[in-house]
Amino acid sequence: MQTMFTLVVIVQVLAALTIIGLVLLQHGKGADMGASFGSGASGSLFGATGSSNFLSKSTGVAAAVFFAATLALAYMGANRNTAPSAGVMDNLPAVKAVTAAGASAAAASAPAAPAVAAPSSAAGQANQIPK
Repeated sequence: MQTMFTLVVIVQVLAALTIIGLVLLQHGKGADMGASFGSGASGSLFGATGSSNFLSKSTGVAAAVFFAATLALAYMGANRNTAPSAGVMDNLPAVKAVTAAGASAAAASAPAAPAVAAPSSAAGQANQIPK
């Protein structure tokens, strides 16, 4: 199933790149006037009006392929079978629970952290919210 998913993703990316390329190759509506005055587009491979029809149809086919690949990816993503114990948290090592007695012993054996003095203006009220 993973191979099929990867294949559909590759087809979707290729279809997207094809759409981008075909849209960039097409000329706009204002370019038809320049082609009639001999700008070189009338002597192209597809002719003055044939290129827009061919490129438009090619873009439509690429869009249909992209749409079908998107629907296939949505279907495969919704129906993906995962193992019930395949979570990220299941692979963590077990941690011992620290009790109150164990916490005081751990604090006594840990190196002392430098104490940070509260500012003199807020002495005694460091944890209170002003009203």
